[in-house]
Amino acid sequence: MTMRLGGYGIDYTGDPEAYARAHVAFGYNAAYMPNISLDNGDEIAAITKAMADADVIIAEAGAWKNLIAHDQDQRKANLDYAVHQLALADELGARACVAFHGTVGHAGDPWQLSDNYDYGPHPDNQSEAGFQRAVDTARYVIDAVKPKRTKFSLEMVPWLVTDTAENYLKLLRAIDRPQFGAHIDAANMVISPRLYFNTGRMIREAFELLGPWVVSCHAKDIVLQGGPGTISFHLDEVPPGEGNLDYGAYIAEIRKLGRDVPLMLEHFGVPEYKRGLAYIKAIAGAAA
Repeated sequence: MTMRLGGYGIDYTGDPEAYARAHVAFGYNAAYMPNISLDNGDEIAAITKAMADADVIIAEAGAWKNLIAHDQDQRKANLDYAVHQLALADELGARACVAFHGTVGHAGDPWQLSDNYDYGPHPDNQSEAGFQRAVDTARYVIDAVKPKRTKFSLEMVPWLVTDTAENYLKLLRAIDRPQFGAHIDAANMVISPRLYFNTGRMIREAFELLGPWVVSCHAKDIVLQGGPGTISFHLDEVPPGEGNLDYGAYIAEIRKLGRDVPLMLEHFGVPEYKRGLAYIKAIAGAAA
């Protein structure tokens, strides 16, 4: 079975055929969904044809907004955006539309780690109420669209209710919609030094729990920082092959699914994507 590998680094400029050719030239056979209007049926048809002709699947759409924002108008606008993205993904035949349900935190909270308040840490995010908000949010988006081809899913985030495969499985069962699928981000599952030094086992156990529902995966790597003078726990994202993640196990588990489940690079620049893609292909080729 052909591995489906893709990532960012290619901009959509309105030319579907050029977009497809650029992915092939980069070495990708999977793509992130371009952000276009759901109302433009001709463009949707042209993109679908161009990608199919080039044997590049549309792997994943993104709905990266705070879907539980404090402000009611902002929350409604963000939910409308997620509904649009899922509907567009379904029209284009994307495998998944991935979101994070969001955060109850906001600017000024002492728990925030950065200026990104779309999904920042907050103690209530992992509470029972936080779990129910995630359930309600996913149901709302799915029920508004009723997608036929695309699964809605939530990003694995260490400080949300999707922090572990076990909690993700609970979420799948609670949402109870066939249009909800699991999204695996192995790097995001590394939430302790114990997991950092046992990523192969962590990955295998995650796929054992979530395998039947997995629709897309993210590709990056992770490095644990620490040493004399500090005992704080700090992780940095790096391109695949430049950290401690067991990509042999990751690729093996994706292949065992026996489906076109894409592995998508994110969070870097073009040189890093090229290095990461080459590394993943080397690991996949050695294991073939």
